[in-house]
Amino acid sequence: MVKTVVVVGASYAGLAVSHRLLKYTRQQSPDLKVVLVSKSSQFYWNIAAIRAVVPEAIRDDQLFHPIEPGFASYPSANFQFLVGTASSIDDSAKTASIQTSTGTQKISYDYLVLASGARAATSDIETPWKAVATGPDDKDNYSQTLAALHATQKRVAAAKHIVIAGAGPTGVETSAELRYAHKDKTVVLLTAGDTLLSGDSIGSTAEREITSLGVQIQRNARVTNTRSLANGKTEVVLESGETIETDLYLPTMGLAPNSEYLPAKSLNENKYVNVDENFQVQGLRDAWACGDIVSKPRAGFMLADKQAAGVAKNVELALQGKSQLAVKGFPFDVMIGAAGRDRGFVRAGWIGLPSILAWAAKSRTLGLDSAPKYVNGSQW
Repeated sequence: MVKTVVVVGASYAGLAVSHRLLKYTRQQSPDLKVVLVSKSSQFYWNIAAIRAVVPEAIRDDQLFHPIEPGFASYPSANFQFLVGTASSIDDSAKTASIQTSTGTQKISYDYLVLASGARAATSDIETPWKAVATGPDDKDNYSQTLAALHATQKRVAAAKHIVIAGAGPTGVETSAELRYAHKDKTVVLLTAGDTLLSGDSIGSTAEREITSLGVQIQRNARVTNTRSLANGKTEVVLESGETIETDLYLPTMGLAPNSEYLPAKSLNENKYVNVDENFQVQGLRDAWACGDIVSKPRAGFMLADKQAAGVAKNVELALQGKSQLAVKGFPFDVMIGAAGRDRGFVRAGWIGLPSILAWAAKSRTLGLDSAPKYVNGSQW
């Protein structure tokens, strides 16, 4: 009897779960069918978005990769790819409603994996840090994401003064990339507090790295509003009442989970999915979640992959009628950041490590060589 696993989301976590199920679990369960639902026909290696905003730094075809051809090696009976947006989950009927360009499709499932990720919290300004939330009329959002990236590149090229709001990893790394590539541009990084990276122990190292490139840091600078001016510039209004006039304003503050299609009983107060130690979803039967839609303990590429491996294993165990296993993270937290193409900052636990390790692990290529492997499954 066919057992259907619907995977909602085809970014890092969703691809990892889908390929693991098809490559390995299918060997024990030959009737397994994976239905992969994605808002985009293309996988976006957005880890490299921090550098991609620099004009001509990275080609589009290095960032975007067609998803469906990556699954061509599996039998067609075992895989279905659907471009659309999940609109609701019916737990009692075990169906997922998917909005597509041709209407709503209801997909029945035996097991459900939620990997729909998160989007930039600043919905009023389209930025390329994440794929754009939806395409026009629920169509493929690839073209809209690409357009947002190209628009940002053009604005970067024209700008002499750039303000980046938010001193988390994206803001810190983007400020470094812009100054590394354009020494003639003024780059100002706004942090709402006194430190970078929300007070992380590696924050002082990150600060040294980016200020050595010429990034200017303004502390206690929480943005409350922005206004477009008649001269084409943007006025950034701070909580203190201070205003900054800039050629280009790039917000990088926070994430919002793509969880609108889920019942409230399955979400925490911040709308992220509640999961137990096995990463099973609270309030839904035979459902798991992983990646940025969980953000446990936080959002992150390496955490998403680790969680995806655990979730794929638990789906396999469920298919075999066996007990679930706790999904384990890393024995210690790791943070790696790029500070331009030559240097970076990295820690393992509380221990800071040499910049050359960050260069080797991230700054040198931003993992672009791994993007095709995620799509075709050779990463696992």
